[in-house]
Amino acid sequence: MIYRFIFTACLLFCAQVAAAMGPSNRDCIGQTPCVLGDRSYHVLPPDDWDGVSPLPVMLHFHGWQRQGTLIVQHQRISGATRRRGVLLVAPNGLGRSWDFWHAGTDDVDFARSVLDDVRKNYPIIEDQIFVSGYSWGSNMAWRFVCEDGADVAALLAISGTLRQTEDCTTAPREVRQVYGLNDQVLDYPYGPQGEEDYPVYLWREKFDCAEGVANGPWNARDFLTFQRIVWENCETGRVSLDIHPGGHFIPHGWIARQLDEILGLPNSYP
Repeated sequence: MIYRFIFTACLLFCAQVAAAMGPSNRDCIGQTPCVLGDRSYHVLPPDDWDGVSPLPVMLHFHGWQRQGTLIVQHQRISGATRRRGVLLVAPNGLGRSWDFWHAGTDDVDFARSVLDDVRKNYPIIEDQIFVSGYSWGSNMAWRFVCEDGADVAALLAISGTLRQTEDCTTAPREVRQVYGLNDQVLDYPYGPQGEEDYPVYLWREKFDCAEGVANGPWNARDFLTFQRIVWENCETGRVSLDIHPGGHFIPHGWIARQLDEILGLPNSYP
C-alpha cells in the first residue's frame, strides 16, 4: 500500500512540474504557434522524419503583413523544405512586419532566441543552418546575418536587401540572392553606374571576391529563366546572384534549387 501511495505521489509531482514548465514547443507544429515569451514562431518538420535524426534548419522571415502561418503552408517554401529533409522555422514579426532598418534591432535578438528554442526541442545539424526571407523578410534575413550570422551556412534572400554600404559585423558562409529586374515593390538595386550585379556588392566586398563569372541560364519552370552570376574566387565565402525578368514574387523552384545544390541533392521540382 505504501508503495502505491509513493508512486501516485510521484506521478502527481511530475505532472505539477510539467504544468509549471508549460507545454513543450515540440508539440506545436504547422499552424499552431510555438509560444516564446510574448512572441511566437511556427515550425514544420520534413516529411517522413523519424523524430530523432538531426535536421538542417531553414529560418524564413515572412513578408510584410504576413505571418508564419502562411510560410508553413506555402508550396514554394515549405514545399521545398518538407521534401528535402529540412526543418522549417518561421518567426512571427510584431505588427506583421520587421524592424530591419538599423543595427541593434530587437528582431535580431528575437530570431536568435527562436533558433535557441528550436535547439531545445529538435536535434539540428549545427553547420546546416540556413536563413531565408522574402521581400521585407529578405531585408530582415540580411539584417540577421549581418549582425548575428557567424553560425549561418547560407543566406537565401528573395527580392530584398540592405543598403550595400552597411557595415556588417558577421556574415554567413555563403550568400544566394534572387531578384527580378521588373520588381516594382522593392525596386531592383542597380549600382551607381547601372551595374546589375550590385544587389550583392556588400557581400562580395566583405568576402574579398574576385570578378564574378556568368554561370549560364537555368530554370525550374519553362516560363521563368534565371541568369546566374557566381563569385567563388573569394578570400572567404561564396556569392551567387540569380536575375530574372519578372517582378516581386517568390520564384517557383528557387528555394528548392538552392537547397538541392547546398545539400548535394539531385535537382528536382518541386
